[in-house]
Amino acid sequence: MTIQTVPALNEATITSLSNSLNEPAWLTELRKRALDAASTLELPMLEKTRIDRWKLDAYGSFQAADTVASVSDLPAKARSFLDEDKEYDNLIVQRNSSAIYKSVSEELSKQGVIFTDLASALKDHSEIIQQYFMKAVHMDENKLTALHTALWNGGVFLYVPPGVKIQTPLQSIFLTDDIHATFAPHILIIAEANSSVTYVDNYASSDLPGNLVHNGVVEVFAKKGSHVQFASVHNMERTVIDLCYRRAIVDNDARIDWIIGEMNDGESMSDTTSILKGNGSSSDAKVICVATGDQKLNISTRAVHHGMHTSSDMITRAVLLNSATAIINGITKIEKGATHSNGQQTERILMLSPTARGDANPLLLIDEDEVKAGHAASVGQVNEEQIHYLMSRGITLEKAMKLIIYGFLAPVVAEIPIAAVEQQLRTVAERKLGV
Repeated sequence: MTIQTVPALNEATITSLSNSLNEPAWLTELRKRALDAASTLELPMLEKTRIDRWKLDAYGSFQAADTVASVSDLPAKARSFLDEDKEYDNLIVQRNSSAIYKSVSEELSKQGVIFTDLASALKDHSEIIQQYFMKAVHMDENKLTALHTALWNGGVFLYVPPGVKIQTPLQSIFLTDDIHATFAPHILIIAEANSSVTYVDNYASSDLPGNLVHNGVVEVFAKKGSHVQFASVHNMERTVIDLCYRRAIVDNDARIDWIIGEMNDGESMSDTTSILKGNGSSSDAKVICVATGDQKLNISTRAVHHGMHTSSDMITRAVLLNSATAIINGITKIEKGATHSNGQQTERILMLSPTARGDANPLLLIDEDEVKAGHAASVGQVNEEQIHYLMSRGITLEKAMKLIIYGFLAPVVAEIPIAAVEQQLRTVAERKLGV
């Protein structure tokens, strides 16, 4: 893909967009530099996946949506993620390129918590955003990150002051229903020392008449002694190509928990990485994937240990139907000097069709002697003996398959600490699997 495949994308349009949004000069310049970089950088080289064959030129243009005054005025697709009988004080909803609804409770505001869309946050918090924006995921990593830096819109800015512990999950919904609108939200979370927060988001789309690219980035900065739980479910239609980089920088004695549901119907690439920078830092990543049709997935989970006494755990479970293909990568990197670190990972793929193809790739890169590291990986089809056993006990074939699938996913789903996310993942999995 060359930069010319996005006809409307040039320095003049980028500058005009930035100026129309009243963005600070530093961001306008960053967008322009990113656009220049995108013209020379290559697409990421993914394991056994030809991403260059995907339709990656459908970025659209910035389309601001009308705001709404209440949750009841949200599009039906967005409301489907909400309980009609519940009040939502901490919620952001983005439709296509901009936020249409946002609220934060008075209690959190009094504690100094900032929870708003990133575009709006630039007006009052430009200096702090400049300090962190595109510092975990770097602009010049590849063409996709450069294009995101140039095109991003909307997103979320969450700042938790030192010592503030938020008990209620904060929630965002990202909806794309206009094939002509750019959809590239940026999530920036800063949890200061000894704070804690749980953030949950959902990605959805309508059935678009053509292809659209979602190019998203998540950056989490977990400061000393903080704890961030990040849960995300991507459930977009077949015509949306989903590209997502998630990365956390974790300081001394801090922790990041990732809970990811890759439930799209279209081609998907995601890279979820924990940088364990500080001594005693830790990460836990739980990822569930379901692919159907001729869908192609490339899902990577990483933990990079820099500090001493760091620990990471990664579990990925994927279920494949029809002619779906999934490349599941787990990478544990323990750097020199990261003594007494412990990195564990497990990748398992269950194929429900003889034409489905799965590949689990565990990788340990160890540059230090005094560490523990391990991995487990498996790829296989449903055990016919298990099916026969269950049916011999009077269970129908359909129910037997359902029980086996639930049993396969249970080690991940059962450990999800957020009940709403657990139930949502179950619901989406049932829909995709037809069980």
